Amino acid sequence: MAKSEVSIVDEQLAYYRAVAGEYHTHAIDVPGQQELMVAIAAQSPTGDVLELACGSGLWTERLAQTATRVTAVDGAPEMLRLARERVGRRAPVRFVEADLFTWEPDRTYDLVWFGFWISHVPEDRFEAFWSMVDRALTPGGSVFFFDDNHRTDQELIEGPASSIVERHLNDGSPYRVVKVPHEAPTLERRLRDLGWHIAVSATPGPFYWGSGRRFPLS
Repeated sequence: MAKSEVSIVDEQLAYYRAVAGEYHTHAIDVPGQQELMVAIAAQSPTGDVLELACGSGLWTERLAQTATRVTAVDGAPEMLRLARERVGRRAPVRFVEADLFTWEPDRTYDLVWFGFWISHVPEDRFEAFWSMVDRALTPGGSVFFFDDNHRTDQELIEGPASSIVERHLNDGSPYRVVKVPHEAPTLERRLRDLGWHIAVSATPGPFYWGSGRRFPLS
């Protein structure tokens, strides 16, 4: 019997907790990384920034260089520990340990930023996730995100039509995680249908990024 969607989400969190110590060894080497990095480098966020799924703090460190302050949220305490060590105590960053599928922002922000996260949001939680992002934004606030749709044949344990893949730690331990293979045009249209004006661009490889905001109320 297949595991329920909720247990898949739990297993996904367990994977990111377990992989934290070796996370740097799991980077993918595929085309398009340079184009993605150029798009990210073009962003110099200012004001009050919310980073979702901050992971090991790679992007948190960059955000803290230009933002007035950063709130970085992640569900894995092991990842947050790495992020705190990377960023240091003097950076204007508040770290929050929370399940992003149940967490509610306690304030609003000028920018919501998330890297390599949207593909890990289950399809039936997609709309609820974007509703939370909306609640986290100040009027006129913006969103920036990036991700990839790379999935190897070995990962597709339930076939290419499934959004569930299997990842392994360096010791071979298997974990199932959500990996939705979004395509830029389809994702842009889907967000437009939810009331977002977000342009989604893609690299020659599997990477994509989106930037924009909510459509103004009429």
